[in-house]
Amino acid sequence: MDGILPLWKPKGFTSHDCVMKIRKLYRTKKVGHTGTLDPEVEGVLPICIGQATKIVQFLTDTTKVYVAELTLGASTETEDAHGNIVEKVEVKKFPSKQEIENVLQSFKGEIVQIPPMYSAVKVNGKKLYEYARANQHVERPKRKVVIHDINYLTSEDKRNTIRFNVICSKGTYVRTLCVDIGKQLGYPAHMSDLVREETGAIHRHDTVDFETIEEACSNGEGQSLLLPITKGLTHLDAYYVDEYVKQKVLNGQKLKMPDQALQTNPFKVMHGERLLAIYSIHPEKEHEIKPVRVFSE
Repeated sequence: MDGILPLWKPKGFTSHDCVMKIRKLYRTKKVGHTGTLDPEVEGVLPICIGQATKIVQFLTDTTKVYVAELTLGASTETEDAHGNIVEKVEVKKFPSKQEIENVLQSFKGEIVQIPPMYSAVKVNGKKLYEYARANQHVERPKRKVVIHDINYLTSEDKRNTIRFNVICSKGTYVRTLCVDIGKQLGYPAHMSDLVREETGAIHRHDTVDFETIEEACSNGEGQSLLLPITKGLTHLDAYYVDEYVKQKVLNGQKLKMPDQALQTNPFKVMHGERLLAIYSIHPEKEHEIKPVRVFSE
């Protein structure tokens, strides 16, 4: 059984919890998720099953779409609503819609973030949240991420909340984005709600919940819920080959650089509608391409 299960992750589950549950339901160990969602965040979490586990890193690298809510007036240890408050001030003048929109737009493009202490980013082989729980100070690495688009949705001055949607690159911490937006507006802030609406080409309307998955698996119809592996690779260009080259690809052979212009590296190698492999340009031989992942019959 091979394919992508477009799970709608519920609140209260870790991404690892979801993997373990799906392993039991599909009776296979070959299961992997495509980008961690915090336990109290719900949303699109594509789960790769069987040969689809070979594309986990490529699907994880895709852009994500979120709807977020930030609350002004209080910052927390974890940068979300579930941590202890570290600073609290009265919001005497709630910002206008125009002020909010201007600040949001200032974050568009490449930005630098410092990951939250309560995150899984590793420093010297140890996760930041492990340092935080041990009350140990460590310098957090700065990282560049891309905010492709960010837009104001609504705000409630009675609750001091602002809702916005954001399209961002892999590795973006929306918690940190909320904190930084608050700073620009002149207040401590934290992320009070988050929903992931899209991962790559997999959207909310594609997803299924655990109740649906359990029912399908109990009826022996679990395969019917899986999306094709290519659905997780729509961001990669496709190189189409004939029957002769197909056999070379399935044998994992290196090939000469195709005449076809390719905009992405790596890229898909296809025979008709069938995904054969993912190839990349050889790092030392620019006129040659080599396999990164090969998919068996």
